[in-house]
Amino acid sequence: MEENKLNPHAKVVIVGGSAGSLEVLLQVLPKLQNIESLVILLIVHRRNSDDNFLEELIRMKSGLKVKEVEDKTPIKVGHVYVAPADYHLLIENNLSFSLDVSEKVNYSRPSIDVGFESAADVFGTKLVAILLSGANNDGTNGLLAVKENGGIVIIQKPETAEVPYMPAHAIKNLDADYILSANEIAVFIKGLVGKTS
Repeated sequence: MEENKLNPHAKVVIVGGSAGSLEVLLQVLPKLQNIESLVILLIVHRRNSDDNFLEELIRMKSGLKVKEVEDKTPIKVGHVYVAPADYHLLIENNLSFSLDVSEKVNYSRPSIDVGFESAADVFGTKLVAILLSGANNDGTNGLLAVKENGGIVIIQKPETAEVPYMPAHAIKNLDADYILSANEIAVFIKGLVGKTS
């Protein structure tokens, strides 16, 4: 269906997080009832044994169209895509996903850095990258790539994060466009709906 294809004006929101980030996602995503002009990509550090727990929980709590990423799947607007456990998430130039099992980055696969950097290369100024709660350095280098490619960088306010190390580390190492609470992140994403620039 043509209307489901990624149009040139679509905004892509990529969210990375680790320990403490699920709680934030469950605050933000249920507030996003109309994301038909957006794509949301989630890269969350998770155990291999999680199966579809994360997707099912988000779908149940938010009512959004949630899918675990499969290799070579075309990206469609109006969906929330979740990086599977134990694979790096890459974006191809033909706007499809690619899954990669190369070595861990920041002790993590999926790595937030790898996903953010790949998305930055493909989506450039159409990308909004959001870094949430977590306990290591993953995400900082990816956010720098997003900035270099003209995207928007949002970091969760460390004082609102269950585990503040990851957002605090990013804030120390780059100039974020916005430093927001979970509620402010939801308001920001809602404001992207319908924007074409």
